[in-house]
Amino acid sequence: MGDRSLATFAIASVRCLGMALVAVLTLAACGAGGEESSDPGSRDQADPSVERFLEDTLPEAASGSLVVARDGELVHCTGFGIADREAGVAAECDTVYDIQSITKQFTAAAIVSLEMMGALRVSDPIAEYLGPVPADKREITLHQLLTHTAGLSAAVGGDYEPLSREEIVAEALESELRSPPGAEYRYSNVGYSLLAAIIEKVSGMGYEEFLAERLFAPAGMTQTGYVLPEWGADRVAVEYDARGESHGRPFDHPWADDGPYWNLRGNGGLLTTAHDMFRWHLALEGDDVLDEHAKRKLFHPHVPATEGRGSFYGYGWVVLRSDDHGKVVWHDGGNAWSFGLFTRFPEERVMVFWVTNAYRDKGTGWNLSRLEPMLTEAIVDRVRDG
Repeated sequence: MGDRSLATFAIASVRCLGMALVAVLTLAACGAGGEESSDPGSRDQADPSVERFLEDTLPEAASGSLVVARDGELVHCTGFGIADREAGVAAECDTVYDIQSITKQFTAAAIVSLEMMGALRVSDPIAEYLGPVPADKREITLHQLLTHTAGLSAAVGGDYEPLSREEIVAEALESELRSPPGAEYRYSNVGYSLLAAIIEKVSGMGYEEFLAERLFAPAGMTQTGYVLPEWGADRVAVEYDARGESHGRPFDHPWADDGPYWNLRGNGGLLTTAHDMFRWHLALEGDDVLDEHAKRKLFHPHVPATEGRGSFYGYGWVVLRSDDHGKVVWHDGGNAWSFGLFTRFPEERVMVFWVTNAYRDKGTGWNLSRLEPMLTEAIVDRVRDG
């Protein structure tokens, strides 16, 4: 039996188990009304030095959640401020947030997981999975989609425009390239939506279902997804703009029955908690979800990026080298209301993830995305030296 035949058998086995395993994942994640099970490890846990720093530094009206880990151990995981102002619900370690473009690292992980199974290669042209493809796009590879070097548009519509998978593939293939495939780095959300479409076509499963089976379940991430975790509404943060006006929860915008429409799917829109991001960090430190070869592809500095001086893009991650911390891998995500950042320092075995449901305030002028470099650096120093 050849490699691709073995891969077909493996994917068929995953597909047959899919719905049963998703049901198990959902039951593990939720009790009555969608509440998380009473796992003591999911409770807020505060490091005194980090707590004092946040109290002294964060604007009074700031809200969100923060998790910090060192040497594979949870050091700090708390909420700050209010997740739902109208209901007076405080933010906690296990408040659920939209992580926007941080979603891309899970799409990339799903692709290299399929490569581990022998189901595809990142060097494959997209025509193998999305054909027929116009002549100007026939040489685009999965690697180029993963590294934003395919030359595709940033997007083909608004986040909540009701596009199906077939419609976004058609619009992406009909769109004018911004640069020849492989020529330069141009950040593209639509490229990651095409990767999500390829995940579905190759696996025969829904995008979220495949992530749940191959990534989330083995990592113990019971609170991550689009719709499968079935959260109670009070668990999910309401998002607020700079004037303090509510824009509801992510699923209050136009969504399909199985999650966001395809201008968001694969490139953004996943919901998760600070605690689940700690679990993802642990999975990336181990080999149970992705082997070392797959992780090297995620974190290799494939192409120069524009996210900062000396930065490169891996697969769903920005990669750089710091004089103070060695290798740093990170990705952020945001919309007009909320913002998040996930940063790992592999050589120091430190991670920081923080997310806010209201990242700026027009009246006072504070902006958490601008404070981010100082916040992350100060937290890492406290954890590393503590």
